[in-house]
Amino acid sequence: MSGPRPKPDPHSAQDSAGDVVRWAAFSCVLVPVVLLWYGTSLAGTAGTALGLAAVTAACRYLLRRSERGTAPPATPHGTHRGAPHRAPHRAPRGAVRGGGRHTRGTTPVD
Repeated sequence: MSGPRPKPDPHSAQDSAGDVVRWAAFSCVLVPVVLLWYGTSLAGTAGTALGLAAVTAACRYLLRRSERGTAPPATPHGTHRGAPHRAPHRAPRGAVRGGGRHTRGTTPVD
């Protein structure tokens, strides 16, 4: 069973994302129809349809964004194009860092 594995087709990922979006759009139509069929109010059905449409639009946006990739191409020196190189932020010596749990004087006493 070992042998050369077929390379994944880059278009298949786009097709599957498109299928997901098409099914979601179909659901945005089907769910309100079913709700009306079972006697839900028109206002409730409209609110559900708008909510489903908003979720579908957000998912479509995220799917398209993930297909494109979010990292910009790197330059030959390993830095991102247009981004100046900056050293990581470090606190000066002797500086007190925030955070942690400070309970002195603020804990209520029963």
